[in-house]
Amino acid sequence: MRVLVADDSVLLREGLLRLLDEAGHIVVAAVGDAPSLVLAAAEYRPEAAVVDIRMPPTMTDDGLRAAIEARRADPDLAVLLLSAYVEKSYAEALLADGRGGVGYLLKDRVASLEVLTDALTTIRGGGTVLDPDVVAQLLVQRRADPLDRLTPREREVLALMAEGRSNAAIADRLVVSPGAVEKHIGNIFAKIDLPDAGGDNRRVLAVLAWLERR
Repeated sequence: MRVLVADDSVLLREGLLRLLDEAGHIVVAAVGDAPSLVLAAAEYRPEAAVVDIRMPPTMTDDGLRAAIEARRADPDLAVLLLSAYVEKSYAEALLADGRGGVGYLLKDRVASLEVLTDALTTIRGGGTVLDPDVVAQLLVQRRADPLDRLTPREREVLALMAEGRSNAAIADRLVVSPGAVEKHIGNIFAKIDLPDAGGDNRRVLAVLAWLERR
């Protein structure tokens, strides 16, 4: 497999080069910053890229953003992100297009040749590889979704709100009093953490939260 390596740490970069060479892969380029990653991906057209998330120039998420940019230019490029810690927002950004061919591992996992090779094989085949700690973070987020706090009746009310129905129309549909609907809506606002801040339309925000979950 033709692989691009992008990591600002010379030590880790050299370690990856040795592992990849031992596994029989061809490293077409090894770079140390995000702009070079984008340029190398365009020039060498690798099959996969092993990318550190935090890279120059800003040492924030430059590697992630560069990898996403490279995949836009070459949708067949498989990307394996490496990080020293878990950040669920990085995983979400990587998985956003839903196409597969991506992975996110903690750096201490790739010390093993077998783990690195298996991950590259999986993502090159269109699969997804996520570090167990990353999966745990995503599951925690899922369990903590405020919408999970709603009762079945409150979900019904919120779904009807999403259809654009007024309180009176919701009351007619559910055969309850308008007062009961108002109470349910108040409970919904409280449970999904939408206090009355004056400027925000809580009804719209609640509906947006519901639609994003669909």
